[in-house]
Amino acid sequence: MESMREPSESKEMAARERDASLLEEDPALLERTEVLRGKYPGQERIRIVRTNAPFQRIGTGVLMATDETLKPKSASERVTYAIKRFFIGTPIATAHAEHERLTKFKALAVLSSDAISSVAYATEAILATLIAAGSGILHLTFPISIAIVTLLAIVALSYRQTIPAYPSGGGSYIVAKDNLGTLAGLIAAASLLIDYVLTVSVSVASGVQNLASLFTALSPYVVWIDVALVVLITIVNLRGVRESGSVFAIPTYVFIASALFLIITGLFKIYVLHYQPVHSQFPVVVGTEGLSLFLVLKSFAAGCSAMTGVEAISNGIPVFKKPETRNAAITLTWMAVILGTLFIGITLLALSLHLEAVPSGNPTVIAQIAAEVFTGPLFFMYPVFQLSVLFILTLAANTSYADFPRLSSLLARDNFLPHQFAFRGDRLAFSYGIVFLAFMAALLLVVFNGDTTHLIDLYAVGVFMSFTLSQGGMVLHWWRLRKEHKGWQRSMMINGLGACTTLLVASIIATTKFLEGAWIVVILIPLLVLVFLGIHKHYTRVERERTTDIPLSPKQIKHMFIVPIAGMDRVSIQSLAYARSITLHVIAVHVAVDEHDAQHVREEWSRWRHNIVESEKTELVVIESPYRSLARPLLEYIDAVHELYQDYTLTVLLPEFVVSHWWEYILHNQTAFQLKVALLLRPGIIVTSMPQHLLRAS
Repeated sequence: MESMREPSESKEMAARERDASLLEEDPALLERTEVLRGKYPGQERIRIVRTNAPFQRIGTGVLMATDETLKPKSASERVTYAIKRFFIGTPIATAHAEHERLTKFKALAVLSSDAISSVAYATEAILATLIAAGSGILHLTFPISIAIVTLLAIVALSYRQTIPAYPSGGGSYIVAKDNLGTLAGLIAAASLLIDYVLTVSVSVASGVQNLASLFTALSPYVVWIDVALVVLITIVNLRGVRESGSVFAIPTYVFIASALFLIITGLFKIYVLHYQPVHSQFPVVVGTEGLSLFLVLKSFAAGCSAMTGVEAISNGIPVFKKPETRNAAITLTWMAVILGTLFIGITLLALSLHLEAVPSGNPTVIAQIAAEVFTGPLFFMYPVFQLSVLFILTLAANTSYADFPRLSSLLARDNFLPHQFAFRGDRLAFSYGIVFLAFMAALLLVVFNGDTTHLIDLYAVGVFMSFTLSQGGMVLHWWRLRKEHKGWQRSMMINGLGACTTLLVASIIATTKFLEGAWIVVILIPLLVLVFLGIHKHYTRVERERTTDIPLSPKQIKHMFIVPIAGMDRVSIQSLAYARSITLHVIAVHVAVDEHDAQHVREEWSRWRHNIVESEKTELVVIESPYRSLARPLLEYIDAVHELYQDYTLTVLLPEFVVSHWWEYILHNQTAFQLKVALLLRPGIIVTSMPQHLLRAS
């Protein structure tokens, strides 16, 4: 008897030693020690077994995944990986995020291109609206432009107050949410998100229209070109903020330089070479309505499209290099000065050259100005300028690509958007937000057939609502800090002036453009807020109700396994062995579609039954299914067991074949898939898959 016990006792001792050594190991080492005993007592040596896993140990219990973890394994993965790397670039580690920040030079190109590009169509929008009262009142374009530039100065000054107060960015959403409440923040966020989508659509559509002014043969393909440009900008932005800044900086500064050259050259020709008064005679156009305050306000609202994108810098403070707030404030000032100068200069040229907006939009007013100014020795500058307009208008969309994903990530962080929007991709860009923005913008371009006029009618309503909420929030912010912040009265007065003026403008735009399309945005904003609240309610409910019947303490868990089997084959025996290693309570369930099938499984089970020791409660249940249904009877049985043994944690173990080709999934795992889907809807039941890999002949 003693000789029979010795091998058993030695095995148990060896098992205990292995368990003890495992407990003493540091899992982060990814290595274990083996004790190899020699021929004689006391002879032993220790062997260290290591793995080639692609991890780097950086601390006790802490590993870091290396580049090797990203390398594809199969041929199809290698193809996908190569395509992704070609378009998106190599992944950037999180630790390098600091190096991806922007200088003031690049940030002006990325975050100000929307505002600066609007000079290409803002003057035209005023002229196109005023012409309704006849060409005799087009001279009012200049005082309207002065009013818009004054408004720009007020808003820019107001946002300079916001930047140091909220250095983490987020702009109107964060400011309004912190000071005016969640609802106000969501209204500001909804307004901005809509405006960002429209910015992409309007900018791309306007740029392509200018291209069609240069190459008229492209007119039938405007929408296709629009969508292609959206795809191109999307790919560049997926490569990361710093890289998009490098790509887009040159075209932005080429436009600024060429536009300044256009204005200086044009004004020199007009006022020095041959004097031309500002209020010169326009070609006679008979008005369809009389001059009224409503028409003037409507023209002012149309010209306020030049104001879109002003808030982008305060939204994107975290993308600046240190010191972030100082660099953001300086860049905001640069943007306001450049925008105001270009807008007034182009308006002066349009009035001095007595140009009118063409109803079809082709050629554009700015194209007409360039054609008039760049003549003689400067003829070569006309196509250069038109291409620069195309580039700046197209790249204006990049402001939205910088801010839409960032704002979406903040909303996702606060559970108002799906959490995927907070995910940073391989290049540290918010990939989901970028792709979603591209999809919505392309959809708008297709629906509106790339027509800038109709798209502009939806424009600027949302942005001025967000301006108002942001500045109103800052007023309350300074009031709360009145005992701590010196000069709070001055700061509050600046933001109060900004809030009042932007509220007035938002009311004017919503009123004068309501029937032309602003009603869509006015309705969309509350609908979008309801979507935000619905998503937040869902996440809150899930967090509150996310629970199962599984105890929190391991000692309280009593396992019971159900193992569906097709027969007593190798797969079923393996599945039963796994379940039996965890618990004594295992139920093998076979759904029989006929009597012969049921009898065959019982006979196989009877022959295998001797492998089960008396202490185990492993039993076979055969369910006869006269209607040949497999899944439904099995699910009903699982529900019955779960209801009967509520103090047990029930696990359903499903064997699944892992096939080599996608089309082979049609031939396997259909029943297992149905069961998994159905069981996911049953709380308190755990589903475990046991993969069965097929051996491939070498």
